[in-house]
Amino acid sequence: MTPNDGPPFRRDTLLTHVGGSPTDRHGAVNPPVYRASTILFPTVAEWEASRVHANRFKVLRYGQLGTPTTFALEEAIATLESGYRAMLLPSGLAAATTALLALLKTGDHLLMTDSAYQPTRHFGKVILARYGIDATFYDPCIGAGIESLMRPETRVVFLESPGSITFDVQDLPAIAKVAHAHDALVVIDNTWATPYFLPAMQLGADVSIIAATKYIGGHSDVLLGTITTTEPLYERVRSMVAELGYSVSPDDAYLVLRGLRTLGVRLERHEKNALQVAQWLQGRAEVKQVLYPALPTDPGHAIWKRDFTGASGLFGVVLHPVPKAAVDAMLNSLRLFGMGASFGGFESLAIPMDSTRLRHLTGSADNRFIRIHVGLEDPADLIADLEEGFAHLNAAASAAR
Repeated sequence: MTPNDGPPFRRDTLLTHVGGSPTDRHGAVNPPVYRASTILFPTVAEWEASRVHANRFKVLRYGQLGTPTTFALEEAIATLESGYRAMLLPSGLAAATTALLALLKTGDHLLMTDSAYQPTRHFGKVILARYGIDATFYDPCIGAGIESLMRPETRVVFLESPGSITFDVQDLPAIAKVAHAHDALVVIDNTWATPYFLPAMQLGADVSIIAATKYIGGHSDVLLGTITTTEPLYERVRSMVAELGYSVSPDDAYLVLRGLRTLGVRLERHEKNALQVAQWLQGRAEVKQVLYPALPTDPGHAIWKRDFTGASGLFGVVLHPVPKAAVDAMLNSLRLFGMGASFGGFESLAIPMDSTRLRHLTGSADNRFIRIHVGLEDPADLIADLEEGFAHLNAAASAAR
């Protein structure tokens, strides 16, 4: 029996079973790693059949277009996203930029959330402008008010929810309703929540992008991005992936598929730990605000509670004004929180941020900002580590007075 037979399964069951069938791999639970470039065909007829347009992304014919290992991960992602089909790219950024290239052309207008991941913002503002595509950045909290920004040439509305750095929660159903009324497509970066916590395509997204490098891979050892589309958009986007020459190592696909199996239990632990740490931070005198949608005090909490089924481990901490040296002293003293650019792995991270450099409309006036990823450690140990860090922050701030 496969997950496609009979009544639909719940998400934790799907995580365990989606992505091919053991009957396709001689009973092995996990799909083997198929390292292949050349695929041989026994007859001319079969070779020619594989090259028919309708078959080009469905059958095994050339390693750059996929192997049984990558096909298994694509099937799993598409099922979890409630989309038609998925495709794999070498990074989350590659997924975002390729989707935009596939859906936009010269003369088109792009609406992009002001809280998008910085490299995605750069692509929208700088790279697309070279090809005559105009981008407007909008307040992520605009909701149905995005109607006022729609133009006749608006073709894509790009969301990221919660937003990068400032964690603004967007009203996806309201934005999608307006976009679709204007014949525009809705693309969302769903990396923070993954489809496990946000069913983006059920709420109106036409394309969902994930940096599987983060929570889906989950072990800080692989780079990979995914794009999932509706059926009418699949050929258009998948063709762009192929024409740009993107492909993914079957070894990386295997690692991500293996990480996917434990996504549910890991995300639940990330959320439990993050809530405990975030609530403790709210009580600290040094902290002005904790930006985490799962907190009832967060501005986006109501929409998060309506649309999401949980929260991951990434959030922001705005500090009361202190010298930069004090923040540096705090971060340099931490033993359990590493300083690294990614998130979504089993380990905790803390990095300094300055949202004033990364936003046009919604940058915080406070530049003493820390982005925290809460990992799978014991939260009591994480809190103790942060408490020691605040002691260093306060000592450095006092010395600077």
